[in-house]
Amino acid sequence: MIAATPEPPYLAVIFTSQRTESDQGYGAMAERMVELAQVQPGFLGVESARDGEGFGLTGSYWRDEASISAWKANAEHAVAQRLGWDQWYAAFHLRVCRVEREYGMGGR
Repeated sequence: MIAATPEPPYLAVIFTSQRTESDQGYGAMAERMVELAQVQPGFLGVESARDGEGFGLTGSYWRDEASISAWKANAEHAVAQRLGWDQWYAAFHLRVCRVEREYGMGGR
């Protein structure tokens, strides 16, 4: 689903990853992280997709740097981050971007 973000500017955290082959609770944790992010102050929305070979792309949208920092420091999120390093990801990159403009059609 396409996130219903406000008028820019706002921040985007783009997380690209290559999964390992074993699930080891990944699916349940990914669902929990979306639930948890949705109640964080400054959270604006999320979009995510993964292909059949385990490559994934998740964009989360935030009001400001303080909101992103608070999310990164969340204790439950920290557990998920550690499991990502140890079990779930063969590789990943995280990028923080400032959204200056957006346009599109439908889909919200």
